[in-house]
Amino acid sequence: MTKAEIVAEIANKTGVEKVSVQATVEEFMETVKNSMINGENVYLRGFGSFTIKKRAEKTGRNISKNTTIIIPAHNIPSFKPAKTFVNSVKENVK
Repeated sequence: MTKAEIVAEIANKTGVEKVSVQATVEEFMETVKNSMINGENVYLRGFGSFTIKKRAEKTGRNISKNTTIIIPAHNIPSFKPAKTFVNSVKENVK
């Protein structure tokens, strides 16, 4: 499902104009992104958590050049679905 399909689905179910729904969806995504950029996790009860995972510094290899490189420590965004969400998907997968 694409963002456009999500907007159309919400507009059909709520009766709100697609333009308003799209602005709301865009602002939601922007707010989640900005919160994570600022180091804050986002928790949506019953849906899941957008969290920041810290990756430690590690050694990597460039096989084609046969060299070793150091990959610096960095943060990466991740999503962990809520248990109720996971169970719903497990029960309804065909």
